[in-house]
Amino acid sequence: MSGSWITYDNKTYVIGVYRMINQDYFINLAKERTGNAIQTVAVAAPHDLATLESLRNAVDLGFTKAILVGDENIITDVAKEGNLDISDMELVHADNLADAAQKSVDQVTAGKASLIMKGLIDTSVILKAVVKKENNLRTGKTLSYVGILFNENRDKYYLSSDGAMLISPDIEQKKGIIENAVDVAHALGNELPKVAMICAKEKYYEKMPATVDAVALQRMNHEGEIKGCVVSGPLQIDNAVDLHAVEVKGIDDPVAGHADILIVPAIEAGNVLLKTAKYLGGWTFGGIVVGAKVPIVVCSRSDGESAKLVSIAVACMLSARNASK
Repeated sequence: MSGSWITYDNKTYVIGVYRMINQDYFINLAKERTGNAIQTVAVAAPHDLATLESLRNAVDLGFTKAILVGDENIITDVAKEGNLDISDMELVHADNLADAAQKSVDQVTAGKASLIMKGLIDTSVILKAVVKKENNLRTGKTLSYVGILFNENRDKYYLSSDGAMLISPDIEQKKGIIENAVDVAHALGNELPKVAMICAKEKYYEKMPATVDAVALQRMNHEGEIKGCVVSGPLQIDNAVDLHAVEVKGIDDPVAGHADILIVPAIEAGNVLLKTAKYLGGWTFGGIVVGAKVPIVVCSRSDGESAKLVSIAVACMLSARNASK
């Protein structure tokens, strides 16, 4: 929390209080919501310092344990160069990246880990192991990527999907994308998130399929087919997040200006949204893949320690919530 304090007539008043949404916010939330249910993450190819630093911090903060799966020599050399103590983390040697992905999945199927994390390895290699039938990690649900956007100068964070997995989702896949993002919101303590179907127009237009789908998905929500949230659309991005734009345009909608989840029409829009926010707007984003039996932490290889740590924290909260169902 942050704000200004004044004292008047022997009483203290707080002016302009807001939550500072930074990595500490998510860390404290993870501690609160996971409680004593410490989650164990199996990390495929943690061959870079940012990944090892995020794991070191997550372990020290007490909401996770780590199993490092990869080239043992590379892992120990990187840890030594970064002056990191990883002696309390289990090391599982893997001969190559595909082996690291499979052995990370093996930790889950053996009951030793409750989530998976991508290190210095392509996401496709991890997902190939996850979806392999004999590994039994599929649930029949849509697999989708949920981004977590936050900025310490704002008092709100956003979930965004799908900017990394599904290229051009059909309406059933979009339904699954919404449900996965809502699961993450619930894990973070938001029991009725407001979901905005982001389009280039805030009205139904038959020549723009995204607006057609948005109206249909809103109807599914109203009819109880999509539960645990309020879905609205189509909405342009300004109408979804900015109350001034809502007022100027005269939009009367419960989600407009108050969106918690931003659902984009296709992968390009989602990718551009996240990376524009990061590189031009000063926001940070992490991300997880949802829809398998366990969450999968999937950060860009160029992401720093903060994005990875927040992603681990969010995945731990989702894992703990799933285990308690």
